Amino acid sequence: MTVISWIILGLLAGAIAKFLLPGRDPGGLIGTTLIGIAGAFLGGWISARWLDHPISKDFYDGATWAAAIGGSLALLVAYRLLFGNSRD
Repeated sequence: MTVISWIILGLLAGAIAKFLLPGRDPGGLIGTTLIGIAGAFLGGWISARWLDHPISKDFYDGATWAAAIGGSLALLVAYRLLFGNSRD
């Protein structure tokens, strides 16, 4: 997959992570989108580095999607824990 594919995957994974973890985010739409993109890269890196699942060249690989969504969820939870009360 190319970098553009990972960005598109990150956008979709961020939207899915936001759907799975509803609520008010400190960064709004732009922050959640950036977290989704970073989460896709993080999830893919963790999957390839420590889970012994190489990066697939197929955009529709289920493990790649799971890693991207998991990375997005992890970053979204961390972001809420660190900056959760900044929009009160």
